[in-house]
Amino acid sequence: MSTPPPGLELRPLPLPASADADDAGDFVEMVRVRNLVSTEISGHDDFHLTPHELLPAYAPGPHEHRMLWTVVLDGDIVGRIGVDIPLEEGSRVAYWLVELRRAVWGRGIGSAAYELVEHTARAHRRTVLQSWAQHPASDESRLPSPTGYGSVPRDHAARFYLRHGHSLEQVERVGALDLTDPGLPDHLDRLLQRATLAAEGYRVVQWELPTPPEFVDGYAWMKSRMVTDAPAAGLEFDEEAWDADRLRRHERFYLDARRRMLVTAAQHVDSGDIVAFNELVIGGDGTQATHQEDTLVLSEHRGHRLGMLVKCAALIAWRSVAPHSPRVVTINAEENRPMLDINEAIGFAPIAYEGGWKKVLSPGE
Repeated sequence: MSTPPPGLELRPLPLPASADADDAGDFVEMVRVRNLVSTEISGHDDFHLTPHELLPAYAPGPHEHRMLWTVVLDGDIVGRIGVDIPLEEGSRVAYWLVELRRAVWGRGIGSAAYELVEHTARAHRRTVLQSWAQHPASDESRLPSPTGYGSVPRDHAARFYLRHGHSLEQVERVGALDLTDPGLPDHLDRLLQRATLAAEGYRVVQWELPTPPEFVDGYAWMKSRMVTDAPAAGLEFDEEAWDADRLRRHERFYLDARRRMLVTAAQHVDSGDIVAFNELVIGGDGTQATHQEDTLVLSEHRGHRLGMLVKCAALIAWRSVAPHSPRVVTINAEENRPMLDINEAIGFAPIAYEGGWKKVLSPGE
């Protein structure tokens, strides 16, 4: 393991009141470097955010404590470190990231940053460390997922995780849908018609944030089920309690960042319950990639093509919300075959794979 260079500093990053504030310079530069790292890994800018869009994600709240450091080498910001501490009762998890410019790899900087991650996790009495990384296509040997679905190359990121005691727990597929395909509108219309016939007893409801009052409780309940109903493999997630206040706090992240979110839900007609939902999000001027965020069908309502129903209805409505967005990007667990079947039928194609990594700290470590 390399000794870190003498000009290295790991600086806590104070958050400015706004991205335009006089003291926002370091935050703005951190976001610029974050975006450069994303492009170096993925080869595109679909995951870029502006400082104004990212800053609200770090607003203090009662459900999570988020910490940031800049990685500074010889006075220049070359990366960032993040540790997120969920505040659910009994939580033992910490989520972390270390992102570095490719030019400084192999100099012991990542290991020094990771040492800070573990120190921070232990200081908050967390024993489970979890992290995700994109693993671009590579000719290197493969590391299979323990779920039996998917693999990642033993690339620079994988070797880093393995060297620091992490195990691969899950592989996720990054998929993209070309919104400029001239045949897509008719294709979606046909899929929606078939899904509507299969979804007798359900209806589609849609809204942009903020959520209308009549849907707040149902939507909050669905958000709470994301961590219990979605495939998690060997990763550990805390069960979350969502109410109207938590939902409104969550929505502020998007609204304060001036990002648009369309929620498309399936409502059970007899009970009035929200039983499936899909989220599409875009920021900036509407010409960037769209991100499909949470999608879930409650387990007790599966078998009625509700996943296809909400996804197609969302994409059709999205033409009016963001007509200039070129594609939709989504991420799904590789073992989530029902959702991948829907995505593939719609036209999503895999463009990358991510690994979900985990380490359990031994007592006294």
